Amino acid sequence: MLVASTEQMPDVATGAPSATRDDLHLGRRLFHVVNGVSTATAYALLFTHQQVVHIFGTIACIVYVIDRVRIAYPEVVAQRAPWVNRFLVRAEEEVRESAMIPYAIAVLLTILTVPKPAALVAIYTLAIADPLAAIVGIRWGKRRIAKNRTLEGSLTFFVMTLAIAFLVLVRSTDAPGLTIAAAGLTIAFAAAVCELLPLRIDDNLTIPLFVGFTTWIVCGVYAVSLS
Repeated sequence: MLVASTEQMPDVATGAPSATRDDLHLGRRLFHVVNGVSTATAYALLFTHQQVVHIFGTIACIVYVIDRVRIAYPEVVAQRAPWVNRFLVRAEEEVRESAMIPYAIAVLLTILTVPKPAALVAIYTLAIADPLAAIVGIRWGKRRIAKNRTLEGSLTFFVMTLAIAFLVLVRSTDAPGLTIAAAGLTIAFAAAVCELLPLRIDDNLTIPLFVGFTTWIVCGVYAVSLS
């Protein structure tokens, strides 16, 4: 009886990750926020485009290597750094790459391909709007409108993306306030629709790339200069 009981609880015994997408997993979401906000803020205030590409490119390589080590040596992680599985890794990521890989790749690609203000809107949206929408949806969401999506979570995503787009564009351009507000509303609406789509691609990859290119296109339509 004792042996059977032990075998029924492998996660507790081995220290394997147990959290799922439906859990708040606040440690992971805070890590998500801190990484994205620090990257975008450093890009905005401290580094040139070339510098941030080199720095974040190096960070992305390091993240990838660390994640491969985590997958190859799960027993070492469970014994030496159990907090990694407890706070940062989901159960479905135990034997495959974590969401930090598409996260790092998408941020790097966004920085490489779109103008700086558009990249900042995209990265801040990924860092702030996405995890906050998930927390609101899981904790207070009552009206389900799509798979793993609630009205409350989607409205949070829309409002936060609108605020981010407006604040970044106000600081980055000389366009009139009403024009920036209209562009921000368009960007936020398009981003919220994209976030609702049932894509089988990690949203850490799709959100920043979509928001970055959408911001670039929308600002062109509204004649908001991003240079």
